[in-house]
Amino acid sequence: MTEAPALEALIAQHMVTSMKAREADRLGTLRMIKTALKNKQIEKREALTAAEEQQVLATMIKQRRDSIEQFTKGNRPELAAKEASEITVIEEYLPKALDAAALGALVDEAVAEQTAEAGQKPTAKEMGQVMKRVQAKIQASGARAEGRVVSEAVKGRLAG
Repeated sequence: MTEAPALEALIAQHMVTSMKAREADRLGTLRMIKTALKNKQIEKREALTAAEEQQVLATMIKQRRDSIEQFTKGNRPELAAKEASEITVIEEYLPKALDAAALGALVDEAVAEQTAEAGQKPTAKEMGQVMKRVQAKIQASGARAEGRVVSEAVKGRLAG
């Protein structure tokens, strides 16, 4: 729990830097991050763990991706670009996302473990069990990956 104040302090420090550099868009995004973290902390009534902070930031990114999709459908590219720039700022405070090759390796490991345990290659019915193993491996590695991307990778391995 010692990291929670560290992230808040880091964001506050970056807010000051953004104010001095007159980066209004970045400052606005940093304020949104700080507010989201504070709201979650108030809701929980105690300091957030590093994993909970990451979850808040991941949720913010997901919301922005949904907004980009809606703005693109609504022919509002300027708003979609603003959301994309916010995602870039939010991602600075998250661990690096896994690339396709690293994710594929983790999925292969999970499938191999499931095969060794069950005695046969998992089918689509066991996808949930494989997903749990992959998510645990991702968490253990300290990286991150979107659930949708992980799901697609697991489906691809189980089908192929």
